[in-house]
Amino acid sequence: MPPPPLARHHRKRLMDVWRSAGWPCQDGVEIDLLAAGMLERQTSPEGHTLLRVTDAGIAWLADERRAGQRRISLHDRMALAFARQQLLPAGRVVWRELSLRAELLPEGGGALVSDAAPEAPAPPPVLASLWDESEPTLPQRRAARVWRVARPDLFSVRNTSVPGYLHPLVHEIKASRADLLSDLRHAAKRRAYQWLCEGCHYVFPAGIAEADELPPEFGVWMMHGTPDEDGMGARFELARPARHARCTLPFDVWMALCKATPLGAGGEPAQARLGPA
Repeated sequence: MPPPPLARHHRKRLMDVWRSAGWPCQDGVEIDLLAAGMLERQTSPEGHTLLRVTDAGIAWLADERRAGQRRISLHDRMALAFARQQLLPAGRVVWRELSLRAELLPEGGGALVSDAAPEAPAPPPVLASLWDESEPTLPQRRAARVWRVARPDLFSVRNTSVPGYLHPLVHEIKASRADLLSDLRHAAKRRAYQWLCEGCHYVFPAGIAEADELPPEFGVWMMHGTPDEDGMGARFELARPARHARCTLPFDVWMALCKATPLGAGGEPAQARLGPA
């Protein structure tokens, strides 16, 4: 009888054996892999039964890995293409899919976020306020705020040592009209993006929407062609610039950027490019 077909859970188990010391589980998944020739049993010098991935198993894992790279979604390919063609050549440091906290006004306070440019943070209090019991504590001040977690597809800043020149930008990638309309129905989500940057843009394939269908404060990039998994094969056209608004990155955002890895050109870590000229 031919060996049973292998599925995703078989690939996961094979990877687990590849990474481990090879101790057997003796379950049905292991039986399937042994029957398919992906695993083989060996005996340790102490007399214990161990499992090892065969050459056929390694070849199958490599094929599955290449197939997974080819199955990258259009959304991810668009994000990679835009970063490599527009943001990185412009000397910007780019992060993908960050989770950033954005401050919103409390409920009942009118609009979620003011349409005006966010004010610069207040100067730090004098030392005496640290023990002044009349001052609200830090938990009390934070309790009076409303926060939303924003996950921009692309967040970037200029590669500069001057805070005023950072010019943080958000680019939201939309691969379909349904995805774009769903995003536009959530005002709080859009306002959170604006609170984090000086200009927010939507990037989508040409033909799924027109620039005047989006709120006027957002920039619009249209993609012509279809990018491949390397971010090539597409061209981007700026249909409308975003309205510029001054923004000072809060400490929470700085901490998130410090803990994340920026996108590098050609797979090179972005940090490797920072150094003496």
